[in-house]
Amino acid sequence: MKKQHSVDGVIIIKKYANRRLYNTESSSYITLEHLAAMTRDGREFKVVDAKTDEDITHSILTQIIMEEEGRGDQPMLPVNFLRQLISMYGDSMQAMVPGYLEASMESFRRNQAQFKSAVEGAFAGSPFAEMAKRNMAMFEAATSAFKPAATAAPPASKDDEIAALKAELSRLQEKVNKLG
Repeated sequence: MKKQHSVDGVIIIKKYANRRLYNTESSSYITLEHLAAMTRDGREFKVVDAKTDEDITHSILTQIIMEEEGRGDQPMLPVNFLRQLISMYGDSMQAMVPGYLEASMESFRRNQAQFKSAVEGAFAGSPFAEMAKRNMAMFEAATSAFKPAATAAPPASKDDEIAALKAELSRLQEKVNKLG
């Protein structure tokens, strides 16, 4: 059997029955934390079952998300979002959700650099107000797809939205300070 280290730059990770993960590129055993770091670094990998050669990348990435959610001070995925996501399984729209979520995340990542720049500039002479308005509209559009029509909340006042944005900005700045 031919040893594979990578295919088109994608690192092959083998998962053995004893639950150990083996990085064929570095010829070493790794952990889920290593895979999470590789993901954050933008390194492409594929996890395969060592015995059957079945691609199990999806389940491993899901496991990483579960562990990250479990250990974080503040989970990234709100309970309401998770409930709405679960309710989409078996729904006639299920096939559309993955593409929609990917497009939404890609749009968010494209705006991330602009958003970070705006946050660093706070309100003084920065495009934060306009960017926050665009991001809020995009976020509301994304979440409205998952909200049942009967439970949609009435729109908040401009002052409430500004107060919420200021609170979020403050929370994000605290996180940035902790990381720095």
